[in-house]
Amino acid sequence: MTDAKLQYKKMSLEELVVLSQQNDFKALEELIKREQKNVYASFAYLSQKGENVSDLTQEALLRIAKNIQHLKNPKLYKSWQNQIITNLFYDELRKSQRKAETISLDEEKEDMPSIKFQLLDKKCKPHEKCISGELEKIIKNAILALPEQFRIAIVLREFQGLSYEEIADATHSSIGTVKSRIARARGKLQEDLKAYI
Repeated sequence: MTDAKLQYKKMSLEELVVLSQQNDFKALEELIKREQKNVYASFAYLSQKGENVSDLTQEALLRIAKNIQHLKNPKLYKSWQNQIITNLFYDELRKSQRKAETISLDEEKEDMPSIKFQLLDKKCKPHEKCISGELEKIIKNAILALPEQFRIAIVLREFQGLSYEEIADATHSSIGTVKSRIARARGKLQEDLKAYI
C-alpha cells in the first residue's frame, strides 16, 4: 500500500469530506469505500425487494459523489448521507406502488442476500453457525415486516446510529413522532422475536 493511500485511510470522515469538496478524488474514493457497506446495509434492511438493494446503493453513492460540493457543514455528513438514503428509498416505494408486480413462472425466487454481522469465533461449531445464520434471517424478516415508517426509524437509529433529531430531519417528522415510531418498532420486534431471543 502506498503512503498516499495509507494517509487517506487514517483520515477522519470529516477530513475526507472536506478534501472531497476540494476536488480531491482520492479522498472521495476513500470516503465512498468507507461508507458503501453502511449504505448497503441500510437499504438491505429498508427494502423488501432484495434485488433492488445493489441498485439503490449504487445510486446513493453516485448522488453522494455528485453532490458532496453542496454539503455546507462537513460535520453533518452522516445526516446528509442518510437523507439521500431515505429519499431514494421513498422514491423507490413510490415507483413500485405505480407498477404492478410481475412474477415469472420460469424463474425461481432467490432469497434476499444475507448481511453478516458476526464476530470471528474460532471455537464456533458448524451447528452454532447455522443457528446464528437462521437467527439473523429471522431478525431481518421481522424488521422487513414492520410498517415502513417504523422500519425506517429503527434502521436509522439502530444500524446507522442517528440521533432522534437527525431521524426527524431525515424523515420530515417531529422528534415525538420519531420516538413513538422507534418505541412501537421495538415493541413489535420484541413481540415477534420473543420465541427466538
